[in-house]
Amino acid sequence: MFIDEAEISVKAGDGGSGAVAFRREKFVPRGGPSGGDGGNGGDVVLETDQRLTTLLDFRFKREYRARNGEPGRGRDQNGHAAPELVLKVPPGTLVRDADSGDVLADLRENARRWVLAKGGRGGLGNMNFATPTLQAPRFAQPGTSGEERRIRLELRLLADVGLVGFPNAGKSTLVSRLSRARPKIADYPFTTLQPHLGVVQYKDGRSFVLSDLPGLIEGAHRGAGLGHRFLKHMARCRVIIHLIDASQDRDLAADFDAINRELALFDPALGRKPQIVAANKIDIPEAQERAEQLRKKLARRRIDVHLVSAASGEGLPELLDATVRTLDSAPLPVPLERDFRPSPSEAGAIPGDTNRGSAADHVPYTEDERAADSQARADRAPPAGRRKRPGSQPKKTRSRKT
Repeated sequence: MFIDEAEISVKAGDGGSGAVAFRREKFVPRGGPSGGDGGNGGDVVLETDQRLTTLLDFRFKREYRARNGEPGRGRDQNGHAAPELVLKVPPGTLVRDADSGDVLADLRENARRWVLAKGGRGGLGNMNFATPTLQAPRFAQPGTSGEERRIRLELRLLADVGLVGFPNAGKSTLVSRLSRARPKIADYPFTTLQPHLGVVQYKDGRSFVLSDLPGLIEGAHRGAGLGHRFLKHMARCRVIIHLIDASQDRDLAADFDAINRELALFDPALGRKPQIVAANKIDIPEAQERAEQLRKKLARRRIDVHLVSAASGEGLPELLDATVRTLDSAPLPVPLERDFRPSPSEAGAIPGDTNRGSAADHVPYTEDERAADSQARADRAPPAGRRKRPGSQPKKTRSRKT
């Protein structure tokens, strides 16, 4: 089952409370306060794992809670900090706030860690509040509450090249011919119900990832058919192969314009991606003639059309050469404009970005939180040592007489 969306609620652990205790031992008069600090609550961390391909684990369990920190104890004993709760997600996961819809993080790389909810800080014990004027404090700090969030996870497949076209255009056959992927192939529309990825081996050890999406129809951007649900997976693709079924007795140029119109209406960023146009099924005599007519029509727009047959393999080497050349010159994938929702106060500005421009030209600001989280936990951690006992005087150093 391919699950690419999930909504979950997370709660970080609360900090443990500081202890109120006093040292009572034989031959130790007025031992003073000895209440230890509470432990920090556990964080909720998202970590990408390349062995995962869907968000199926979040379909059945939707609430996650990290453990609370232990409270402090007497004899200057601090409570244990709670371990972090790690949630594994596949690379390419987009994290959104469920209420506002704002993008919080874009986890593309493998083994990437991002702190989703920070645990509460442990409270200080009464040993930290002893002063010369308050030698027996009978109070301590309570632990702070951990963060709580409701988020929506969206999986965007990491592919270099994406296949688009009308249903029954031969996309699944092309993927199975170029790679070892084995999607379902049949002679009826909407055979492909979920995206399929295949690794295409090229010359000199080069390779790229090819994605097969369900077929598009008119009105897909409004929710017609199945393709609209998976169009968001095209955001990671650098190049689009537009496959046209030349065996259909209709205006192929109109079909070409219809698919491009659906891509642009779904998101303008998809319409600006580099495209390679291929007319499929030229092993059929009638399709060969229609493909030649399509090539002449699109040549007036300075668009090259590759004549291929996914069934017989004719024209596929030339298609691969054109794909690799386009990949070499294609820019890095930019996020979809519908994914970027700037706050009204910033009006399109990104935190930490000095360049001002339109929201579509910017990338959602995401930060690698590994170093930032370690520094933040160090800043808010309770003091490692305890204060000096009330009444204790610093040792005086004798100066040598010269």
